[in-house]
Amino acid sequence: MTHFDTLETRSDDQRTADLARDLPEQIARAKSAHGFARLLADVDPAAITDLQALAALPVLRKSELSRAQSEHPPFGGFTVKPAHGFAHVFQSPGPIYEPGGTDHDWWRMGRFLHAAGIGQGDIVQNCFGYHLTPAGMIFENGARAVGAAVLPAGTGQTELQVTAARDIGCTAYAGTPDYLKVILDKAEEMGVTLSFTRAAVGGGALFPSLRKEYADRGISCLQCYATADLGNIAYESAAMEGMIVDEHVIVEIVTPGTGTPVAPGEVGEVVVTSLNPDYPLIRFATGDMSAVLPGHSPCGRTNMRIKGWMGRADQTTKIKGMFVRPEQVAALVDKHAEIVKARVIATRVGEMDAMTVQIESSGGDDAAYARSVAEVLKLKGVIEVVAPGSLPKDGLVIEDQRRYD
Repeated sequence: MTHFDTLETRSDDQRTADLARDLPEQIARAKSAHGFARLLADVDPAAITDLQALAALPVLRKSELSRAQSEHPPFGGFTVKPAHGFAHVFQSPGPIYEPGGTDHDWWRMGRFLHAAGIGQGDIVQNCFGYHLTPAGMIFENGARAVGAAVLPAGTGQTELQVTAARDIGCTAYAGTPDYLKVILDKAEEMGVTLSFTRAAVGGGALFPSLRKEYADRGISCLQCYATADLGNIAYESAAMEGMIVDEHVIVEIVTPGTGTPVAPGEVGEVVVTSLNPDYPLIRFATGDMSAVLPGHSPCGRTNMRIKGWMGRADQTTKIKGMFVRPEQVAALVDKHAEIVKARVIATRVGEMDAMTVQIESSGGDDAAYARSVAEVLKLKGVIEVVAPGSLPKDGLVIEDQRRYD
C-alpha cells in the first residue's frame, strides 16, 4: 500500500530541517494569540528551531486552558481567530471548548484511516458521537480525506445500526474498541451477516484479546491516539509495532508535572505541540503516559514511535470512551449532603468497560445516586452504597482495575 503522502517517509535529516522551518512560524502564531502572550512573552520565535529549544518553553495544562476559557470564552484566547471563524465549536466534559474546521483533514485523521486500509470504495460506519463532543466529526473529516463514504451512526440503537450496516453494505467501522463487538454480537443474534473487514478505533484501550476476536471474525482492527484538543497524535499501521507520531504534531515524553524530557525509552507524560495554524497549542500536557519506541516502523513510515497509551499521569481515567475526572467525583459528592466520599472503579466485564461507583453514605436513595452519577459523570454505572469509613484512605477517588497487557 502506498503511504498517505511523502511526509511519512522523510529522512531524519529532512524532518529536522522541516521542523526548523515550521516551528518558529508556529511559535509566532501562538504569540499572536493573547492566551499565549503571557506564557511566551519573553520568547523569540526565531530561536525555537529544535526540540531542545522547545523543551525550554512552559507546559500548558488542561486546567490552565479551562481557567482561561472561563475568563475569555470560549477558547481562552488560544486560537488565532474568533469562534465565529471556525466551522464548529465543541464542548467536552469539564467543560472544555474546542474549535473545529472542515478544511481538508483538519484533525489529520485521514493519515490513520489510510494506514488502516480505508479509502475509496469503503463505507465507514462512524459510531463516534456527534453530539457536543468532536469525535464524530473528527473521524468523518478523516474519511472524507481518504475518499470514503460515511454512515453517521453515532452511538446506541444497536439493532438499527446492524440493519443499516447490512442494508448499506458498510465495510469499515470507526468507534470505540468495544462497541464493534456489541454490533457484531447483535448481528449474530439477529442472523445478519455484515461486511466489515476493517476497523479504526480510538477513545479507549484496544485489548489484545479483543483485537484477536475481531481478527478471527475477518476484521483488521487498528487504533489511534487522539484527543479533542489536538486531533490525531499517533496511530498504528499494519506493522502493529507501536504508534507512529503524526506528521503535524511534535511529541515529547516528560517527567510528569515538570515538562522535563525523560531519557529515551523511559515512561513519562505525553506533551504535544500542534502545528495546526488555526489552533497552535504549544507543549500541551495530555495527562497520558507513554514512552518512545526506538527505531522506525517496518511499514516504511519514518517518524518517531511511541508505545501507545500506558495510563494516566493523574487519576483521570477513560471509561467507555469518556474521561472521568477527580473533579467530577467531587461534584457528585457535593450534590448529596449525606455522601461522605465516593470512589469510581473501572473494570472489564468480558470485553466491555464497566464502572462501579462506591458511595460512603449513612442512607440515601440508590436511584437518586444513579441519576446523579449519569448526570455528573456522563456515564451509567453500578452503585454500591457503603457505610461511612469503609472506603480505603489511600487518596484515590478513581481506581482503574483494568489490565493493559
